[in-house]
Amino acid sequence: MNVALQGMLDRYQPQTLGDHENALQEIVQELALLGLWRAKFFERAAFYGGTALRIFHRLPRFSEDIDFSLLQPDREFNLAPCLEAVRKELAAFGFSFRIERRNKRVSTAIESAFIKGGTRINLARIGTPDYLRARLPDLQQVRIRIELDTDPPPLADYEVLTLLTPIPFQVRLFDLPCLFAGKLHAILCRNWKSRVKGRDFYDLLWYLGRQIPCNLRHLQARMVQTGHWQPDRELAIADLRRLLRDRFGQVDFDQARSDVRPFIRDDAELELWNTAFFQSLAERVEASRAA
Repeated sequence: MNVALQGMLDRYQPQTLGDHENALQEIVQELALLGLWRAKFFERAAFYGGTALRIFHRLPRFSEDIDFSLLQPDREFNLAPCLEAVRKELAAFGFSFRIERRNKRVSTAIESAFIKGGTRINLARIGTPDYLRARLPDLQQVRIRIELDTDPPPLADYEVLTLLTPIPFQVRLFDLPCLFAGKLHAILCRNWKSRVKGRDFYDLLWYLGRQIPCNLRHLQARMVQTGHWQPDRELAIADLRRLLRDRFGQVDFDQARSDVRPFIRDDAELELWNTAFFQSLAERVEASRAA
């Protein structure tokens, strides 16, 4: 196995098949970031979402997708060269993946693509034992979604952080108060349909546990952009707390627990999840001074 790849794998010390699958997914995500860095993508875009938290801030849950936002609106941005850089980076490390662009049925600001490849063959690249790989269905695939917002909401703040493996490289990402604003926007405004995103609530607890404040101005800009707040009205912290209490009253927390359970290692973290618990936590959400 490639020495750099072995170094990445050593962080996980995988034992079970699930451990190996999670390790593979995160290694692929980090190699995708490396490919994007080589393509100078982060000169024009920033990383955000749960995977950004996982890779750079050690969020203790696994995450499937990699989400990005341009720094400035550009509906004509060409993502194709960046995706090709990702494909080449994965191939250079011996992985067998393809990149598929998502064909949009309606015009939106979100560009999407998927990294896809057979789970068995790519687990072999990180040394997963044959007896574990044999448990997988022949056609099972690793599937990682890439999304880029080409019409980003304003008033975001960023930071540049460094990964040292497989080589040193840097990624621009939203700072923590703006990442928290994005998470609160998802909690308040996401259309769950029949599937509650329990991962959103898990991440909320992570932010609160670290006393991360919310960039309220950025949250307001996001909510105005999606039609969930009036542009001529200032969003105050009291408004945010009220909106959160109302939203928590609508949540099926049994569904929320089921959604997040595959991405964490200790179910005991979910025992307190109910409406009253989360409504009590709404009062702990604070705004950053800059907001």
